[in-house]
Amino acid sequence: MSRLNHLARLSLATALLLVLSTGNTEQQTEVPAGMGARANVDRPKPTFMLHERDKRVHGLKPFQDMVDRAEPGSVLKPPPGNYAGPVTINKQLTIDGGGKVTIDSGDRGTVMMLDASNAVIRGIHLTGSGDSHDSDDSCLDVRGNHNTIENVEMDNCLFGLDLKQSNNNTIRGNSIRSKDRELGVRGDGLRLWYSNDNLIEKNQIIDSRDMVAWYSNKNVFRENLGRRSRYSIHFMFANDNVVERNEFYDNAVGVYFMYTEGGVVKNNIISHATGATGMGIGFKEASGTIIENNEIIYCGVGIGSDLSPFQPDSTIEIRGNRFAYNGVGILFNSETGGNNMIDNVFEGNLTQVAYGGHGDNNNSPKNVWSGNYWDDYQGFDRNADGVGDKTHELYAYADQIWMELPIARFFRSSPVMELLDFLERLAPFSTPDLILRDEKPRFVKPERTARS
Repeated sequence: MSRLNHLARLSLATALLLVLSTGNTEQQTEVPAGMGARANVDRPKPTFMLHERDKRVHGLKPFQDMVDRAEPGSVLKPPPGNYAGPVTINKQLTIDGGGKVTIDSGDRGTVMMLDASNAVIRGIHLTGSGDSHDSDDSCLDVRGNHNTIENVEMDNCLFGLDLKQSNNNTIRGNSIRSKDRELGVRGDGLRLWYSNDNLIEKNQIIDSRDMVAWYSNKNVFRENLGRRSRYSIHFMFANDNVVERNEFYDNAVGVYFMYTEGGVVKNNIISHATGATGMGIGFKEASGTIIENNEIIYCGVGIGSDLSPFQPDSTIEIRGNRFAYNGVGILFNSETGGNNMIDNVFEGNLTQVAYGGHGDNNNSPKNVWSGNYWDDYQGFDRNADGVGDKTHELYAYADQIWMELPIARFFRSSPVMELLDFLERLAPFSTPDLILRDEKPRFVKPERTARS
């Protein structure tokens, strides 16, 4: 028993000695960007032998050799041609391919990893990643700050460009396409994770899955083109991001804000977000967003809102937009109030505005409608001041059926529904729901031109 006590005391003394020498008994871990140093959150990338890669890369020179020989801070201009990946860059370096350099990873792993800051990757073609979602196989991973990625063509990759805990980067003029997979199993064309203050401009993201920003704040998305993807941009727990002068066509959803605060969407075109879930702009428990001067056209739903604004005493400002030829111009799935619709244009929509599940709050003026143009306004402007003489009121008659019973939406605008709606308006046999009241409707449509 005395021997055991002696061993216990010896172990305790050793532990105390370690504490005195290190000042801590536990290894300190790093925290995500914006909260301290950058943590290593990537899963280990698997290593593939040459014979496991596609035969098209077997005779190519490894690009890694040139990177390893380059001095930190130097400019690497490789001779035109095709090279074999993968490539890891862990030092400040400028790589300029002049649009004539291709790096191919042979359909395995990630093509290029940039684990450095103040680097420039320009004018190269990255292709041939693997197709594993477990290891996030991509064309280019960025793990650093103040880098510039421009005029890079990325294709035949599961994920396109993946930034994690990387701030103040410039992503400009790149072309990104996913592998030819079903929409749901493609990777994201562009992904930001805990990455702040980045500039994303003049990129083309086509036939990808999503462009996403998770836990990433104060990024600017400007003059990008998105086509045939799922979410043009999806924000989640991402605050104060700016989306301006982009063009999004034929995506399932244009811009979606989920659990966010702040943010601006202005001067964009969002067109042909169609299908069962087609939506131009969406909100889920979001607050403080400004939606201004956008063209939202030919979408299933122009704006869809659920429990937004979410924070008390916050608002969502929707002003100066054009909602044209959508199934529903604006759809509120809950009536929380705090939405201000000012100076918008509503024309050619099957349903201008609809509410779902707002219960007995029909006639409560929780949202603000003022100065909007309605193509179905029934009134005059006798004093020619540009404002309708009477208030524009929108009621739901037979529309209540499909608003309250989503399964009935299949029959929306069908002949039987149109007939029922006509009879309801002619001789109401139930009290219609007041959807909105615009005290100062515009009589003349503001000058705007759809750029679709």
